[in-house]
Amino acid sequence: MSGAVQVLAPCPGRVVAMSDVPDPVFAQEMVGPGVAIEPEPGRTTVVSPIAGKVVKVLPHAFVVLGDGVGVLVHLGINTVRLEGEGFEVLATQGSEVAAGDPMITWDPSSLPSTASGQDVSPIVPVVLMDAPKGSVASDAVGGSVAAGDVLFATA
Repeated sequence: MSGAVQVLAPCPGRVVAMSDVPDPVFAQEMVGPGVAIEPEPGRTTVVSPIAGKVVKVLPHAFVVLGDGVGVLVHLGINTVRLEGEGFEVLATQGSEVAAGDPMITWDPSSLPSTASGQDVSPIVPVVLMDAPKGSVASDAVGGSVAAGDVLFATA
């Protein structure tokens, strides 16, 4: 890496510790460290947290790789079961994006409370992929952010 990368909030909401995410894969940082956002209700456009290449885009999640850093933004927990319903993908896989560019539009308050018998949560994990567990600290935890505010910086 050529230095610290600032990772921006992809959506407005209240920042919570990754350990508070209601999914053990995220809470135990198996995917990577980071923080999560409890999104504000209502239709919102989720933006890229960093500049880089869109290496994966699904209706409920995307990964941007830039400056040696990969960031996963996962819109909700168990939202893959919705099979894209309620999500509008704005980004193109393989394209270059700037931090703050629109990626996906969704309404976290419209999620069903259960899908296929599983709890669905609107919480949005923002994960620094392939980084050591516990390597992300954020002063934003416990506070509210707007889309584009700095969530954390890489070491």
